[in-house]
Amino acid sequence: MSNQASFALRGRNPDVLTCIANLSNDEVFTPPELANRMLDTLAESWAAANGGAHIWADKTVRFLDPCTKSGVFLREITVRLTKGLTGDMPDLEERVNHILTKQVFGIGITHLTSLLARRSVYCSKHAKGKHSIAKSFASDDGNIWFERLGHAWDGTKCRYCGAPRAIFDREEGLETHAYAFIHTDNVKTRMAELFGGEMQFDVIIGNPPYQMTGGAGGSSDSSIYHLFVQQALNLEPRYAAFVTPSRWLAGGRGLDEFRAQMLNGGHLRSLTDFPDSGDAFPGVQIKGGICYFLWDTAHSGACDVTRVAGGTEHLQRGRQLGEFDVFVRDERALGILRKVRSNKEPSVLDLVSGDTPFGIATNFEDWTEKGGNGKIALHLINKGKRAIGFMKRGDIRKNTDSIDTWKVLVPKAYGAGETFPHQILGRAIVAAPPSACTQSYLVVAPFQSERAAQSFASYYRTRLFRFLVSLRKITQDALRSTYTWVPQQSWNRTWTDELLYTKYGITKNEIAFIESMIRPMGEDDA
Repeated sequence: MSNQASFALRGRNPDVLTCIANLSNDEVFTPPELANRMLDTLAESWAAANGGAHIWADKTVRFLDPCTKSGVFLREITVRLTKGLTGDMPDLEERVNHILTKQVFGIGITHLTSLLARRSVYCSKHAKGKHSIAKSFASDDGNIWFERLGHAWDGTKCRYCGAPRAIFDREEGLETHAYAFIHTDNVKTRMAELFGGEMQFDVIIGNPPYQMTGGAGGSSDSSIYHLFVQQALNLEPRYAAFVTPSRWLAGGRGLDEFRAQMLNGGHLRSLTDFPDSGDAFPGVQIKGGICYFLWDTAHSGACDVTRVAGGTEHLQRGRQLGEFDVFVRDERALGILRKVRSNKEPSVLDLVSGDTPFGIATNFEDWTEKGGNGKIALHLINKGKRAIGFMKRGDIRKNTDSIDTWKVLVPKAYGAGETFPHQILGRAIVAAPPSACTQSYLVVAPFQSERAAQSFASYYRTRLFRFLVSLRKITQDALRSTYTWVPQQSWNRTWTDELLYTKYGITKNEIAFIESMIRPMGEDDA
């Protein structure tokens, strides 16, 4: 079989990269369709900045995927360059060899994915094997590097990625998931070590691992995808394009600095957001959705934002990403938010406690079913259900001034899928003094009377309240910060949406939008 025929066969259907199973929800293979969509965006931006020139016709442009899994980005880049460089380099074998040895580079995230990526790009898991379409590599790795690395332990965690030593300090032969691209103090030096000599990449593109399991414990594992983005920017490319969870747009532990950098830096040329990750990754559900972006070092200013919902694209050109401290994903919400904020009222955030308001963990066991002997009521979750137990007042050392006030307890987390209309928040509890709660709740306090507490509870149930929370609540966690945009009211009446819509001048179309997103909530809802 000729080299030309061998290379041409890679366009056959079905594409094997559409058929392989994902490693996990945190290491998701990029569908070829999504990869090509990102490459189209890159090509359009390159042409706009270079007088209409085609990036795929430039034999000097250098590409890096620093977290390659299936090799789909490098494969599709190679296919495009192979076609685009035909005029400049007519001989197919010479052209393909030039592309693979001089233009496309990758770093595997595991030994298995490095083999898979080489098979996708070189048509052989060994770059200098007899079936490889590259003909001048000196090693079997080619330009897709992988080597098992260890973590840099600082006590119980890795100082680079937060991996827990108890889980990832593994024996030889087991994957450590110590990703080479982010486990270094000087990424430029690391690239020189990996690929030989000083490396300047024009385009860095990829879909990095999303989090380090066990990094912060349980449901709050350490996000690491932003570390790949930051390292890529440290290499000073012309463009960087990454697929990431959308959590960074409005929340995520340890992502405040990254979010501020991305939203206020002015270098994001385009952002495409999939609130339902299944629209981008069929069959995969990632809480909060996923997005991809194109970062352009030469760009400064507004960003074109595309929201993809149910297969329909909603484009908003010239969006100012830094208008707020978090990104409002649905452009239809902007007018409503601006109206509410224009009154400059204090936020209910001032009344909401932080995590673990009384210092009592969710798994607290030193409680009884009966009161008496100076014990106070304790609101908790027992065997998956809400319950009220009793505990010693003296065991509480945190926020003791809130024990003897009327308060409203709000669930710290609420998840009910990705479909709309959505409830957003779980049912609140009006708690009489003296009382406390476990970590399962946040406390809204103080209220001077039961009537005031009930007034807040009625406000909490309104669709507008929960709509404003939804703009900052991107996963099931409803932490204190998600209440930032909800204004305080007077706590002397029962609040309804009709009263609030009138107060803030919400139009009929805006009401229809709110009610399409937020379902009614009764006093007996979960």
